[in-house]
Amino acid sequence: MFGVVAVEPIATRELLRDAPRSLRALSREHPDGWGVAIHSANEWIVHRSTACAADCARYGELAEGVAARLLVAHVRQKTVGATSLANTHPFRRGAFVFAHNGTIKDVPSLAARCSPARLAQIEGDTDSERLFAFIMTRIDDAGDVERGVSAAVHDLHALGEIGSASFLLSCGARLYAHRLGRSLFVLVRASAVVIASEQLTAEPWQELPEGALVVVDDAQAQPRHLAA
Repeated sequence: MFGVVAVEPIATRELLRDAPRSLRALSREHPDGWGVAIHSANEWIVHRSTACAADCARYGELAEGVAARLLVAHVRQKTVGATSLANTHPFRRGAFVFAHNGTIKDVPSLAARCSPARLAQIEGDTDSERLFAFIMTRIDDAGDVERGVSAAVHDLHALGEIGSASFLLSCGARLYAHRLGRSLFVLVRASAVVIASEQLTAEPWQELPEGALVVVDDAQAQPRHLAA
């Protein structure tokens, strides 16, 4: 998975298709669906498919022409839940999109801490959607996105051996990235930031430390560390 935040719209073909470890290349190892969420004109446009990205003509066409200031993309290797569109990342709830890498070991503990309203929005079978519901519940409780995400991450860490909960969450203006159990890397370019589960290109990526939570604002495109 990866997210891009840029001051001005940038082409993402390299990251989606052409780079040595592009999402297209990674889909050979993660063949169970792909998704790309693009924020444009104050709205999310989410493209998803259950096909392997490397074999999907629709993915190829999309990767060829996408330019965006804010984008979240994911290729899935299923661990919880069947191959289905409902289980394909990124997930969307209104102004928010979410993608997750890893497997939550204790899903009931997460679900018990979700509001009924957020649980009712779940469409698929994945642990990832339940993690999304958990985070959105904390945002609802806080009445503020940054405070809510920080509270959610604090609570995740307090749960102990919860499993792998590395995620990307965007509210349409900022990208939040949390590393827990699966790697995350940051690449800072002249007017853009990329956060990804792997070093997609040969550029100088920096690995986020375990437990880190960062946010990138689309007006400045510079990562900022948050306290959980």
